[in-house]
Amino acid sequence: TMMRKQHICVAMSGGVDSAVAAYLTKSAGLEVLGSTLVLLEGDDGSNCRDAQSICRQLDIPFLPLAMEQTFAQKVICPFIAAYERGATPNPCVLCNRNLKFGALLEKALELGCEKLVTGHYARVVRENGRFLLKKGLDEGKDQSYVLYCLTQEQLSHIWLPLGEMTKAQARAIALEQGFVSANRPDSQDICFIPDGDYAAFIRGKTGRDYPQGDFVDPQGKVLGRHKGLIHYTVGQRRGLGVSAAQPLYVQQLDIPQNRVVLC
Repeated sequence: TMMRKQHICVAMSGGVDSAVAAYLTKSAGLEVLGSTLVLLEGDDGSNCRDAQSICRQLDIPFLPLAMEQTFAQKVICPFIAAYERGATPNPCVLCNRNLKFGALLEKALELGCEKLVTGHYARVVRENGRFLLKKGLDEGKDQSYVLYCLTQEQLSHIWLPLGEMTKAQARAIALEQGFVSANRPDSQDICFIPDGDYAAFIRGKTGRDYPQGDFVDPQGKVLGRHKGLIHYTVGQRRGLGVSAAQPLYVQQLDIPQNRVVLC
């Protein structure tokens, strides 16, 4: 009897990496379904349109999944809460755990897919019956750090075809295939704050004001005024607006006294 083709779901963001991951999966002779998570209410849908156009080009079915409420609850709320308590969140880790490899993986398995493919630059290797998460071969692009929280169960259902190649190779494939996103620059910002203005985003969501206060050195000497604690994160050096003989870094956010300690 003929063996049934493996069914694979590819998480499509509309970007270069997921487009190339879908192309490689289809080229391997597998049955592919492209799926996009719709994460933001009132989103203009350009990512979804790009993902759909790539699926049409590859001749694979396209399935958008509405996940706005889960995203708000599991990613945006903890992101804001972390900033308010002076921590530095990594929302991509939460999104991967709860949405991409949580809700989307569950949906893919429910639809009869054996694996979920994403465009992450990382590798999953099976050794002695365990699944190990390893860095992608492109050192400058490695994304294994945003996948560190995945379980053995999740890792067993994941295939990361870009882990074995460089970003330059992936971009070359995208150009060759004429994908809409082939020339799109890599995004540096968090997807739900495309302009990078975290403080304005947080104020808009909470409706709260975050008052100005003092910049102080570790001994408590006042060095200047800060714009509100949510503008800063530990380790930050740029954009402090305090001039000094040596570069200054944020050492601590003192929430009770509304001070930013610089060293």
